[in-house]
Amino acid sequence: MHIWVDADACPKVIKEILFRAAERTNTPVTLVANQSLQTPKSPLITSLRVAAGFDVADNEIVKRVAEGELVITADIPLAAEVIDKGGHALNPRGEFYSKANIRERLNMRDFMETMRSSGVEMTGGPPTFNQTDRRNFANQLDQFLTRHNKDN
Repeated sequence: MHIWVDADACPKVIKEILFRAAERTNTPVTLVANQSLQTPKSPLITSLRVAAGFDVADNEIVKRVAEGELVITADIPLAAEVIDKGGHALNPRGEFYSKANIRERLNMRDFMETMRSSGVEMTGGPPTFNQTDRRNFANQLDQFLTRHNKDN
């Protein structure tokens, strides 16, 4: 079992939760980003710096993730590829992507992108990351790791 993190846009508080979970459950965590990242000194926690460029980190994660492993990402196309490979994808707000919901998310993402590119002004964006999101993420991660450790 390994946890891969799409780290370029991952909130710091989520990384901290992952670092504690890695130590508590003896689960390796790798942060993948196109910049250098600070990680705690631990044999379980590593970072992988990739070249700058569109989807370079995503492609590296897809290449390395194995069936049953977990990827932390808010990137819906990356989550879809992970699920197609038999992996699990959890976003920083604590929502698991699944075969049942990923196509709907991709369709909505593509629709919104089409609207923006056709000149429709879109206001807003995702709500501010908050304590509820942090708690949801921590709970979902803990449940996932508990199930995984019980199964192995």
